[in-house]
Amino acid sequence: MRTLYLRAHLVRRLPRTCCVVNVSPLLQELVLHACSFPALNRRSKLQRHLIDVIVDQLETVQAIPLQLPTPSDPRAVRVAEALLRDPSNQRALEQICQQAGASKRTIERLFQLETNLSLGKWRQQLRLMRSLELLAAGEKTTHAALETGYSTPSAFIAMFRRALGVTPGRYFGDSRNGQP
Repeated sequence: MRTLYLRAHLVRRLPRTCCVVNVSPLLQELVLHACSFPALNRRSKLQRHLIDVIVDQLETVQAIPLQLPTPSDPRAVRVAEALLRDPSNQRALEQICQQAGASKRTIERLFQLETNLSLGKWRQQLRLMRSLELLAAGEKTTHAALETGYSTPSAFIAMFRRALGVTPGRYFGDSRNGQP
């Protein structure tokens, strides 16, 4: 992992909140090159150009939905913990909420208020993040789909494509087809 700190006036058009982005191979190489300097100096023409290209690349990437905020209300926390323990849990949300000590409607309101996500969207986000862990570890798409609660690989692939814009094979590079 590499970290770049950029002065605020250089990145006015970037989000002010933490977000996850897909890093292109070009941006990856630019970041690695920038990290070879103790600090970049805008007075150096070469380094100024490097900074400008990095900022241009950052402005073109899209944030991807890979953050999972945690609720703080104890009832909502119990629901979140139940879902985190088993993302593939097929029990109805009503049952999970009732077991946590509140109605589904109450938990929905708490999740919306505290995480800015509906309970259903939060659960989907959890499943997406868990599937990314599995796929990154080399698991097959079918295994990731079943482990994260999808009844069929095609339903999982459709959700993955809606969320990230590409299929799991493309996201990780499908080595079976010789692609990186």
